[in-house]
Amino acid sequence: FSYLALSTSYSRSMSWTRGGVEIPAEGKPSEVFARLFLDGSPEEIKKQVARLQDGQSIMDIVSQQAKDMQRKLGKTDQKTLDQYFNSVRELEGRLHKAEQWTVKPKPKVNAKPPRDIDDKADFIGRTNLMFDLAHLAFQTDSTRLITLFIGATNTPPPIEGVDQGWHNLSHHGKDPKKIEQLKLIEIAQMDALAGLLKRLKDNKEGDSNLLDKTMVFFGSNLGDASSHHNRNLPVLLAGGGFKHAGHLAFDPKTAPPLANVFVSMLQRMGVETDKFSSASGRLEQLRPT
Repeated sequence: FSYLALSTSYSRSMSWTRGGVEIPAEGKPSEVFARLFLDGSPEEIKKQVARLQDGQSIMDIVSQQAKDMQRKLGKTDQKTLDQYFNSVRELEGRLHKAEQWTVKPKPKVNAKPPRDIDDKADFIGRTNLMFDLAHLAFQTDSTRLITLFIGATNTPPPIEGVDQGWHNLSHHGKDPKKIEQLKLIEIAQMDALAGLLKRLKDNKEGDSNLLDKTMVFFGSNLGDASSHHNRNLPVLLAGGGFKHAGHLAFDPKTAPPLANVFVSMLQRMGVETDKFSSASGRLEQLRPT
């Protein structure tokens, strides 16, 4: 798989096409596990291939209709249609790869198929299931890229000491009691992330380990959810063969753009660039070992 887009909330994703269209994420660990590691019967495989081929033929028809329409549109509408074309082409590519994967013997893993967690409030449990899948996918080299959206709910999660929803607690208004409960949720999140990092580190890969060969970026879209600003974002980067410097705290007035971290990550992957979005270059404090 060129990538896996996963989500704990079913409705949101952390992946977009080049044209800015959000790519639907997989929300059921059992279905992702089946696609990655379970071989179907000959009849099931035949039906799946037929469904994929039907999808490809539909894309061909839609593409031709859209091209006929494009000649009648103005520049603004043509730009919108170009975004659509990109989405169609990327979907065609995914359908073609999915067809190849359907008939290919799956990697064998020493793990039982996961049982989906229906309780939407248990995002920690859902996150752990997705982290397990991420580890297995990287371990078997089934993909090289995974995004995971971890969504908040207004229902209290099954965490001792927490009786309010995560979303509500994130808008705490400096209330000490809410902050204390929010802290319990964030500790549980860090425990889940630590479990993923440990599994990657314990997984030997040649003369190193899987964590050293995997960049794990974890973060939030808000610096302070209570006031809804996105300055001074709390982010964490682990693994990837970097010489990590611990906690880097910058003066907000002179801080480098967050995108500098992404430039460093791109360069570590062998992409020769010093630009990405608002980046002014790589993050100088972040260097390979």
